[in-house]
Amino acid sequence: TRDVRAMPVRIRLARFGRKNAPHYRVYVADSRAPRDGKHVEIVGHYDPVAHVDGHKHVGLNIERIKYWLSVGAQPSDTVARLLGQAGVLPALPRRRGGGEVRGFAASASASVGE
Repeated sequence: TRDVRAMPVRIRLARFGRKNAPHYRVYVADSRAPRDGKHVEIVGHYDPVAHVDGHKHVGLNIERIKYWLSVGAQPSDTVARLLGQAGVLPALPRRRGGGEVRGFAASASASVGE
């Protein structure tokens, strides 16, 4: 078997569920593996569809995630956001909606007033 410490490791999501009803597993894998491909360890789950109680459900094995982060695993952007909300990582700043390019909205509003 290959040495896990020698490969670039990522913590990311694998999609499961059916059409328009996704749920994800949070897992550790070689960064070169496909999204739903071979993984090293499953460390949690994430259900992005709000349930009757109005909440999206996330289950994380915090101890194992901290271990993988300590040995150099890099979380994907979405996993980093989930870990920030769970208090494992510092919370990432929220992105602006609408896909604006920085500086574009400010220059457009200045030209409208003239």
